Amino acid sequence: MAKEEEISESLGRQFPALGGKIRIQRARRMWVEVERADFETVLEYLRKSQGFVILCTMTGLDKGENLGVIYHLAREDGIMLNVEVYVPKADPVIKTVTGVFPGADHYEREIVDLLGFKVEGLAPGFRYPLTDDWPAGQYPLRKDWKLDPSFKTGKIEET
Repeated sequence: MAKEEEISESLGRQFPALGGKIRIQRARRMWVEVERADFETVLEYLRKSQGFVILCTMTGLDKGENLGVIYHLAREDGIMLNVEVYVPKADPVIKTVTGVFPGADHYEREIVDLLGFKVEGLAPGFRYPLTDDWPAGQYPLRKDWKLDPSFKTGKIEET
């Protein structure tokens, strides 16, 4: 049995709700969609029990009525698992994963700034990547976003 199949079976046994949501794309590439309520527990299991110790990056998505995040995880043997979680755009709240992957801080700040996620438990800190003068409530990676013509990027106009 291939390692990917072993991971899939183990994940399915540990989390029966994931049945039918685990996909082996090809050798060393896997996908799983996880519900928001189970997400933290699944990530901890993947790190501690399955060896997914590397958070390569996070990708934020606007899927219309929902926003999503893909957590791209890797093991030292080169197997990558992309963990997807989707939340309603009207309630874009997820929990921080910095307790499991401390390096997630910058990625989480990016999805806050660019897509308008609220990341529960994310320590207060700087904005990233938008400037401090970027208008509140303006999320440039949302499909329905339009630039407010009165905002001048790059400098603050004195009146």
